[in-house]
Amino acid sequence: MKNLANSGLMFSSENIRILMQEDEQPEKYSRLHMIESRASFSLLFLLSPNIRLEAHDCETKFLFRKNQYILHYSSQESTAELWTENQEAIKYFQIQINYQYIFNLIDPESSRENAEILENMIRNNYIFLHKKTPPYMTVEMHMILNELISYSKKGMMQRLFVEAKIIKLLILIFEQFNEKNKLQAEPGISFVVKKFIDENYHKNIRAEDIGKLTGISQNKIRKEFKFQYKMTVADYISDLRMLKARKMIIDKDILVKEIAIECGYEYVQNFTRAFKKKFGVSPEKLRNG
Repeated sequence: MKNLANSGLMFSSENIRILMQEDEQPEKYSRLHMIESRASFSLLFLLSPNIRLEAHDCETKFLFRKNQYILHYSSQESTAELWTENQEAIKYFQIQINYQYIFNLIDPESSRENAEILENMIRNNYIFLHKKTPPYMTVEMHMILNELISYSKKGMMQRLFVEAKIIKLLILIFEQFNEKNKLQAEPGISFVVKKFIDENYHKNIRAEDIGKLTGISQNKIRKEFKFQYKMTVADYISDLRMLKARKMIIDKDILVKEIAIECGYEYVQNFTRAFKKKFGVSPEKLRNG
């Protein structure tokens, strides 16, 4: 068994520890040993497929698909083992946050809503989204993880950056579970379509393409999605693409044409038009100030 308590440590402070683990060539039947600190919350993002996890404190076993995550509270120091059965790569991103930091952040004494959020976190109600299934990361969650991985500054700037991103991740998680509570027990059409878009928005997809791939009529997709999310499918796809484009545009080493392709636009003219409509300026003008 490989003990990875300090392996891949990216950030450490009094309240937060971030680890990035990537075991590209695991031995057959080898297991990674993950430690959760006493009285802490652990945000675990699984970045490779078919990872099995066994939590020793509650004798629970999970099978994670790629890009699923859990938010878990541990009252005592505990260990968990992760492994794959076919010598597949094991890659995960873990954020550990101590209880007192979360308590001060949420301030449960300030309102009933805040108290309920903390209670749900302690009771581990943010592990399963639908029918004992861990939630999938959203596009924004992916972006935040990439920002945390690529951030290069150290000291106070890094600490402030990390804390800001963790707060944003928690907000996204709470929103995702609040959205779940508004849906029926079985995910509706709009949920299925949104999940498909979140995973494929960077491709050249349209409502008719989604219809063909999901087996749902175009009219039903458009109607249900707009009713649930108060925006059209096309506008949602565009918003996701523009969110990614704006983050990429600050890197002057990436050509605008490359950003357009990365964001799902076949023609750079269409990308420029959409960017200017969204932000009021062309990509080049925003990049050059």
